[in-house]
Amino acid sequence: MANLSLSPAEKKTFEKQLGSVLAYISKLNEVNTKNVEAIGQITGLVNVVREDKTAPSIPQEDALKNAPRTHNGFFEVDAIFEENGPE
Repeated sequence: MANLSLSPAEKKTFEKQLGSVLAYISKLNEVNTKNVEAIGQITGLVNVVREDKTAPSIPQEDALKNAPRTHNGFFEVDAIFEENGPE
């Protein structure tokens, strides 16, 4: 398992919580589900799709108007990759 370091107090707390979870699962195992059909989803919707069609977007100028920094019509952000030399 995770091999977490737990204090004695945490062990006592989690032991009680896990015991409660296992007791609940045990209780669920007592329910007769012989005639219950398995389901993959519960909405009752089947093959719900929408037509894939294009729609106009907002102008680039409007998309960038609240950006703190822009460059040549794009958002400008700080670099997230750094090149490291040989170590």
